[in-house]
Amino acid sequence: MNNDLSKIITQYKTDTQSVFNTWFIDNDQRLKAFRTIRRGVLQVVEDIKNKTFPNDFKGSSLEFVLNCIAEQKQVFVGVSHPFYWKPKLRIPDIYENQINKTAFGQFLENCINAKSEEQIIKEIVRLDGLKIKGLGPAVGSILYFLHPTLFPPFNTAIVNGFNTLFSDKKKLGSWSEYLKIREILIETNQKHKAELSNDLGAIAGLCFEIGTQKMLIGNDEYLSEEERNKLEKSIEKRQKEIREEKLEENLHSEMQFHLLKIGQSLGYDAFVASNDRSRSYDGKSFSFMSPDKFPTIDCDKDTANTIKLIDVLWFDKGTNNVICAFEVEKSTSIYSGILRLTDLSYSIADGDEIFYLVVPESREKDVVMQLSRPSIKQIKTPIKYILFTELRQNCDALCRFGDSHRIMEKISRTV
Repeated sequence: MNNDLSKIITQYKTDTQSVFNTWFIDNDQRLKAFRTIRRGVLQVVEDIKNKTFPNDFKGSSLEFVLNCIAEQKQVFVGVSHPFYWKPKLRIPDIYENQINKTAFGQFLENCINAKSEEQIIKEIVRLDGLKIKGLGPAVGSILYFLHPTLFPPFNTAIVNGFNTLFSDKKKLGSWSEYLKIREILIETNQKHKAELSNDLGAIAGLCFEIGTQKMLIGNDEYLSEEERNKLEKSIEKRQKEIREEKLEENLHSEMQFHLLKIGQSLGYDAFVASNDRSRSYDGKSFSFMSPDKFPTIDCDKDTANTIKLIDVLWFDKGTNNVICAFEVEKSTSIYSGILRLTDLSYSIADGDEIFYLVVPESREKDVVMQLSRPSIKQIKTPIKYILFTELRQNCDALCRFGDSHRIMEKISRTV
């Protein structure tokens, strides 16, 4: 199996369109997601403690978290479905049943604070023992973003791929089956760590590719004509998604370019996200538009690293005083951008900052809906939004006539 698996892993890694290359490796949104989702899970726990968690998935902080995970696309398509409130079936029974709701909140809190895999496994066993209807190992995808080296994500495609790869018959809805799958994946990953990663997302992505038949083990001679047609359609769909993602990346870089240009013109130190410094737009490198040394900010290391991932930050010249923070959100990533800005607000806001979402026109209704949430409206620093076309069309005028960051209010909107 080891030799065969090494060949399969090589096939997986060399396919430029596999999730290893389009999701796991060099993916800014994936890297940003971890702290964002952790912050969102803490909000779920807080809402349950304060008895402000609603009796439906829609509008809850849990929906917010699952939407952030779903934005990872590919591996996490459909991740929210098991958590939708199904009133006729009364599942998952964590909305109307206060005891179950509290148990779920305690489970999440204990998992966030756990220092070892043994602690989390005990929590899983305890949760499983409560037999809460409809609350199964789909929660594993949340656990992955809390402890990516200890717990793999979990869904139908991953299970199907696992069963194909290991000639097994594991079932989808069982916590005990999830733990068995986890053990095998960790053991296998340990043997092939040099080829994969400490992060279990890599090997889970391999299972996903096989489970969705986007990747075939060996050749396709055994496929029927119907299966081959299905495979070809799947490949075409994946190619279309990759083209769309590339277009979104170009739009994202364009908006960052305009914000850096305006910030410089207004006399601020304009910093691009630390993982975007190697990018460029219109032949202009962001590393040349953004100062080399990021200001020292009085906060813990994890928070500082998250702040450096904000798409564009404007500081008062030569200081560590944040004036404006901008998150450029494309077709799907509204939720995570809002969470990063709220996280920044809770961490360093002192009253003189203005936070902005920069969004395409097609997402304006979604932005308004999300910014209207009570949990967002109560943060110390309100969030405004700017449309792509407004920023693009007015960039030169803002550079020419602006004398402070207040000029951005001319093109921004509030909820």
